[in-house]
Amino acid sequence: MSDNAQADKKLSLISRIKPSTVLLFACVGVVMMAFNLANREDSLPGGSTVHAQTPPGQPVSQPSTAADFIERKGEGRLFYTTIKIPPGAETLYLSGTGARPMEDGSCGNMEYQTVNTFSRFKETLEAEGWSMSDIVQVRAFAVADEFGMLDFDGFNRGYSQFFGSEDNPMKPVRSFVQIADLVVDCWLVEIEIRAARMPMAN
Repeated sequence: MSDNAQADKKLSLISRIKPSTVLLFACVGVVMMAFNLANREDSLPGGSTVHAQTPPGQPVSQPSTAADFIERKGEGRLFYTTIKIPPGAETLYLSGTGARPMEDGSCGNMEYQTVNTFSRFKETLEAEGWSMSDIVQVRAFAVADEFGMLDFDGFNRGYSQFFGSEDNPMKPVRSFVQIADLVVDCWLVEIEIRAARMPMAN
């Protein structure tokens, strides 16, 4: 077949294509280009995908807090039963500590020791740029007093001044365990905490 004959055949085939078919292929092409562009914008080198950390309705520049992203379930009067920390959260662990002695040199009762210990944690957290609302777990190890009584109510009175309050409505998960003895003789309770928060969004 000559070159002219082949050209005439191609023109004949092209003339049979309906305009609606051409429009369909054009639309498909535009959709595919948009899809590929979106994938390139959302993906990082190595195939990682960027996911927005900012809650709906909040500007991206707003600082993130634990309350915005950390999932809490099973709310009780003083604590939650479950807290789920999402990937990417910053965490801070503070070692167990107890109360400082009172001005007269005594150690004070359970409520005093609980308040004093959490006040020390508050100072440490704020010095590191954190807050009491970032605390997600509290572990308390307590002993009986000189009369053989474990003052759980006193612990709760002190604890409730720092969690589920007007100043800090957030509450952590919590453990309270009675043990035989503590390292410091007059301590009635030793407490350790864990804190978590999401990094500030860019």
